[in-house]
Amino acid sequence: MQADLDYSAPAELFYNSSLRSNRKMIYRRFPTAAEAISFAIEELGVASAGFTTLQVGEERFERGQIQGLYDGADYPLTRKAVS
Repeated sequence: MQADLDYSAPAELFYNSSLRSNRKMIYRRFPTAAEAISFAIEELGVASAGFTTLQVGEERFERGQIQGLYDGADYPLTRKAVS
């Protein structure tokens, strides 16, 4: 896990909503890595997504790594309450 990730850096998220490989990939750009991580976890439910990759500069993070960034002490945004 990259402890010195710049959460304020622009980020790109690539994902699809199915485990089927023939599903269309979706690309979305975010003004900050923190917003991309929040979207991946809170909106997509990254743990159940078919394929999700976060790119921040030259660094890439897969599903489990994205969850780790969200759960980390350095994550700057307020986390959504789990019900």
